[in-house]
Amino acid sequence: QVQLVESGGDLVQPGGSLSLSCVASGSFFGDRTMGWYRQAPGKQRELVALITGTLTTTYADSVMDRFTISRDNTKNTVYLQMNSLKAEDTAVYYCAADRTVVAGTRSPSAYDYWGQGTQVTVSS
Repeated sequence: QVQLVESGGDLVQPGGSLSLSCVASGSFFGDRTMGWYRQAPGKQRELVALITGTLTTTYADSVMDRFTISRDNTKNTVYLQMNSLKAEDTAVYYCAADRTVVAGTRSPSAYDYWGQGTQVTVSS
């Protein structure tokens, strides 16, 4: 069993930055692909970024060159650094984990474990 706890969500002005963290409990963290997803009101949950156990990354086109995903296996933690935030980045951001997800996977149904989400609001 894996438990995921996100933190770092906040209200930030357009153009600002924010860093999200997700701490995972359980075994085999280093073997798991970790993903960040987001869901805005009335919209489907969508991939933001993922990082595999071999540090391969996949990003949504909308966040390319603005967001960076990273992981620290010694702390069982995955991070999402978000820069140049826009109003359309407003959403609940979720962390997800799975041992079988490969780079390029975008469907949220591929993941077995999810966090409770953290709210990111970009507004002036």
